Amino acid sequence: MSDAETERRMLDTAKQMVEESGLTVSLEHIGLEDVIRDAGVSRSAVYRRWPYKDLFFSDLLKELARGSDPAISGSNREALAAVHRIILDRLDWLRVPERRVALIAEVARQGALREVETFHESPQWRTYLALHATFLSLPEGDLRDEVRSALAASESGVSARLAETYRRMAGLLGLRMRPESGASFTTLAGLANALVRGLVIMVPSTPEIITAGATANPFGAAEEAEWSQPGLGLGSLFSALIEPDPEVDFDDARIEEVRRALLAEERA
Repeated sequence: MSDAETERRMLDTAKQMVEESGLTVSLEHIGLEDVIRDAGVSRSAVYRRWPYKDLFFSDLLKELARGSDPAISGSNREALAAVHRIILDRLDWLRVPERRVALIAEVARQGALREVETFHESPQWRTYLALHATFLSLPEGDLRDEVRSALAASESGVSARLAETYRRMAGLLGLRMRPESGASFTTLAGLANALVRGLVIMVPSTPEIITAGATANPFGAAEEAEWSQPGLGLGSLFSALIEPDPEVDFDDARIEEVRRALLAEERA
């Protein structure tokens, strides 16, 4: 086995261990000898590549940061499918401008709690959050700069993808950003990401964030429903920054276009 293959196997194996258990604020729960055993590589080759275990863990930290992404692909696909179902069940809401905002708030009501719960239970998400805490404790130098740069790139990618999803969905539903807010879809994506992340961080010490709810009608829906705290938070954000596009009207033909577009996305 070449030194390059040994390196790749060691880092891939250690990453898998972290993804299964989650990163704490350190890597102390990952044993180098355990990684060597699970990777099936030669100890001598490993210690030739990394004479000291701290060197291996520095490389592992950079590897985790380069591949970090708080989005979870499987749950994202499921969440998008759920959004489509919510809208498809309420296409008649599009006829009334104010109900369009209520529709996007309904998406938040049904989706925000599920999103917070999913991320709270995800080792990958815990690793992502711990990486942010870990790099702040690193001494100034190349390692800290590389981890910071990798995390910044990850943040930028997540915000860009989420902003594009919001932009596409708003255009489909006849919504736009409030011009007077000065905010963009990128702004909205960053704020939504921060809101969900903050709630996830708080859940272990404040579990009522996901267990407590209230029967209410805060955003103009036709009837009252059960609202969680994540739903209220995300619904408030959407309602504050998004409004009906005054140049868009929905007749039967346009509603049928929306229905077909959503069904096409589900099949893609």
